[in-house]
Amino acid sequence: MKETKIKFSSRDGADFVKEVRAEVNQYFVDSGLSRHANGAMRFKTVAILLMFFGPYVLIMLGGISLMQMWFLTFIMGIGAAGMGFSVSHDALHGAYSSKSWVNATLGYYFDLLGANSYMWKITHNVIHHTYTNITGVDEDLTVSPLVRLSPEAPRYFFHRFQHFFAFPAYSLATINWLFAKDFQQFLKKDIGPYKDKKHPPFEIFMLVVTKIAAITFQVVLPLWLLDITVGQFVIGFLTMHMTAGLILGVIFQLAHVVEGPEYLAPDENGDMESSWIIHEMRTTANFARNNHLLTWYVGGLNYQIEHHLFPQTCSIHYPELSKIVREIAAKHNVPYNYHPTLLTSIKSHISMLKQLGRPLEA
Repeated sequence: MKETKIKFSSRDGADFVKEVRAEVNQYFVDSGLSRHANGAMRFKTVAILLMFFGPYVLIMLGGISLMQMWFLTFIMGIGAAGMGFSVSHDALHGAYSSKSWVNATLGYYFDLLGANSYMWKITHNVIHHTYTNITGVDEDLTVSPLVRLSPEAPRYFFHRFQHFFAFPAYSLATINWLFAKDFQQFLKKDIGPYKDKKHPPFEIFMLVVTKIAAITFQVVLPLWLLDITVGQFVIGFLTMHMTAGLILGVIFQLAHVVEGPEYLAPDENGDMESSWIIHEMRTTANFARNNHLLTWYVGGLNYQIEHHLFPQTCSIHYPELSKIVREIAAKHNVPYNYHPTLLTSIKSHISMLKQLGRPLEA
């Protein structure tokens, strides 16, 4: 297996790196807290899981009207996105617990939603977190040819209108994961910087097993056990997935495809301009730090800067860590991209979609 030789600089950011790591370490020493989940995080985990599995059980028990069932599929979609944000995401980063079996178990909830956790760890944990916003390498910039998310990506005539259809496209994300994306990724010869990538037989086996489990849970059992038509099932299935897909798609785009973060590329020798940690600061943005309900629901992913700097620290700690990182970044004149509210961040993303959709000569 060969890797594209992208090399980050060691010339800048050394003082910032040293101080921010020291201060964050000291925060955990002084507070006596573990870097992993605390009681509040465990309570949130139970609440989020109930938001997804509770409606499912009520639907499967029957005895409720079609409108009530439809409303519960909407709640399931909100719970599914929250399960991805607040449970599986931390677990797949190894941040939820110091026990690997706990992380592995919680990570498999991601598979139950329809996304393969093994492939996610490759494309997100490794590739995206290392090569953030580098076109042609960062897989998160290639969610679909329908949406142009970087200035170096191919542009087609319909991208001029992408700010109108991008959000509906995002809503199909989890359906695409369930039925197509993971299979395509396993069949690809090259993934990001990896050339001729080979996957362990066990992970191929688990791909098949978890897809069967997810489709059985989401499709087979409802059609078999519920007194509904195929059309009624499709409405509920699409409601759940499109709700989850839209929420997941939008929140993840607000971290990098907004005004502020940069698109950086290596030179002809594969050398990057900045050190890795400064690269992350230049390519990542936070938003809505004062929105406590949003922070709770999205698992601290509105604190993407802290997440990229400390991915193996549980998201429950990001609000406190952000105070440290912001202060030290200002002291060392390091960029700290931030949008004050969810709405301003969404508006900024729409603005970027418009910019990226314009003809290249513009």
